Amino acid sequence: MLALLQRVRQARVEVDGQSVGAIGAGLLVFVCAERGDTESTGNKLLAKILKLRIFADEAGKMNRSVVDVAGGLLIVSQFTLAADTAGGNRPSFTNAAPPDEGRRLYDRFVAQARTLHSKVQTGQFAADMQVHLVNDGPVTISMRQP
Repeated sequence: MLALLQRVRQARVEVDGQSVGAIGAGLLVFVCAERGDTESTGNKLLAKILKLRIFADEAGKMNRSVVDVAGGLLIVSQFTLAADTAGGNRPSFTNAAPPDEGRRLYDRFVAQARTLHSKVQTGQFAADMQVHLVNDGPVTISMRQP
């Protein structure tokens, strides 16, 4: 399972001009299920995201997690994280999980996030979304959970 995290001051997702999810300070988390991923894979990735110390402490050092700072999580499905660009100029997405499996794993990831964290918002799976954000830092981190 893949994730791209962006530390944000605020972020929101719109579908057809309507806001479907928004947070203040926290993490915008783009998530992609790959072929062969399981619920366990997603649970391990989420645990790592929640513990990742990328927020500043009083000394300005990255020593706090999104949980420590009571930040929001905006979780957005993004199958394009699985893009393979090695074969030419048109990316291949064959490594992404099939849509039904991707949706199931995304929904499970979101449900688990809501169990473990109090501030969780989402995009809309398989929708044409517009993501608006104010990146903080900027801090952008890619993660892969095998």
